[in-house]
Amino acid sequence: MTARLALAGVVLLALLTAPSALAQRPDPPRLQGAKAAIVMEATTGDVLLAHNADQRRQIASTTKLMTVLVALERDDLDDVFSAADYDPAPAESQIELRSGERMSVRDLLRAALLPSANDAAATLAVGTMGSTPDFVAEMNRRARALGLRNTHFANPIGLDDPENFSTATDLARLAIRLRRYEFFRRTVDLEHATLRSGAMDRTVPNRNRLVGRVSAVNGVKTGYTRRAGNVLVGSASRDGVTVISVVLGEPTERARDSDSLTLLRYGLDSYNARTVLPEGRVLGRVGLRYRGDDAVEVIAGDTVKRVLRSGARTRTTVVGLPTEVDGPLPRGTRLGTAIVRRGEEVLARVPVVTARPVAEAGLGTRLDDMLRRSQTIVALVLLLVCSLPLLLLRRRALHRRRALDAEHRRARRREESTVP
Repeated sequence: MTARLALAGVVLLALLTAPSALAQRPDPPRLQGAKAAIVMEATTGDVLLAHNADQRRQIASTTKLMTVLVALERDDLDDVFSAADYDPAPAESQIELRSGERMSVRDLLRAALLPSANDAAATLAVGTMGSTPDFVAEMNRRARALGLRNTHFANPIGLDDPENFSTATDLARLAIRLRRYEFFRRTVDLEHATLRSGAMDRTVPNRNRLVGRVSAVNGVKTGYTRRAGNVLVGSASRDGVTVISVVLGEPTERARDSDSLTLLRYGLDSYNARTVLPEGRVLGRVGLRYRGDDAVEVIAGDTVKRVLRSGARTRTTVVGLPTEVDGPLPRGTRLGTAIVRRGEEVLARVPVVTARPVAEAGLGTRLDDMLRRSQTIVALVLLLVCSLPLLLLRRRALHRRRALDAEHRRARRREESTVP
């Protein structure tokens, strides 16, 4: 059995870390048993695949993601809370906090995230807001503020309750919000952690075993209850790309892990991190006043990097450039704006700046320009003067022709009038 598990881990590692064989995005995968699922790119929220992703479902201990967010927003990691009065059922996950035992918020968060300890989550709730009902009200307020429209909480733990639900989409967005916190990112990427601030040292494991088995996987949170089934919010990173997966209602832990890895691999193979516009790229030329055809190159003043779907095309347009400029202008003077688009979507706006300093045109340069302009005017006047005789001759010839035509018409009328 140990050999089989090791072989399975090697296979899964190869599947997740191997680069895509094709430049095109792979075909959408089939899932084993997820009732709802999603995979989302972490920096843009782009949804790559969704299956019943907005269907409200019981979410078990992934509820603690909101518990952790509220605590991170309101508490200091070095704050210390006394253990809340909590009577867990025998099957519940816990770290066996003793009555009155004091533990830091840092360790309580680790306990809530890694082994999914219910007594740690209950202690965070009471310590943060003073009571569990007040904490749950804050959880729901934050859900509304984050736009999680299909999410509602009835407790900070994730116990089955008709009023405790969310969706794959909302959980993925919540995970992305939490990843702004370095402490959260570091914690959910641990295989285990030692809690040292309580009455005794406790070493707790990460229930998300994919973190230890597959190097690209770096989070996030498991869950299980009878009604919710097996749940996993996952994340993985490779070559500058991070994707978030969610599977809800899986029949077994094995199906949960397999479907999560399938989604994460699909996501990593479908995106790439690109330098869309490098700083310093020449984007055009602007003429220099009083200096004839001389011009200054203008360049991108910043670098644009984005995570995009494989095969996605971008284009860059420059707006606002003047037709000509005069100095003095230091290098890097902004003259316009470069707009980077994917289709009709604007990805970025960056300044377009001068590639070199532009000196002010001196008196001699201005006089030379004026002389060139004067010579041009003189040439035009001479051309006009030379053209006047031709115009006069043409005009006289036209008058003669009109006079002859008139005389012919009068003669014809006289002849017609003398006919008997």
